[in-house]
Amino acid sequence: MRIGVYVCHCGTNISKAVDVLEVASFAEKQPDVALVRDYKNMCSGKGQKLIRDDIKEHKLERIVVAACSPYFHTKTFTRLITKMGLSP
Repeated sequence: MRIGVYVCHCGTNISKAVDVLEVASFAEKQPDVALVRDYKNMCSGKGQKLIRDDIKEHKLERIVVAACSPYFHTKTFTRLITKMGLSP
């Protein structure tokens, strides 16, 4: 299995409270994790493009997004991975 992990800074909302680089470093060491990225705003157009491009380029089969509360962006990321052919 090839898993992509995306850790969002949420501008500075998350990165003020969480060491996102440490989370990313931890994720890199997990089984089946093929790619880890941290980005300022994963829900932005550029962040979503990064995920889409990575799914294609790295043949990712699963995605983990560590970001805002699911209340805010579950639909954003569910739509994205569904369009890419992955199961939400």
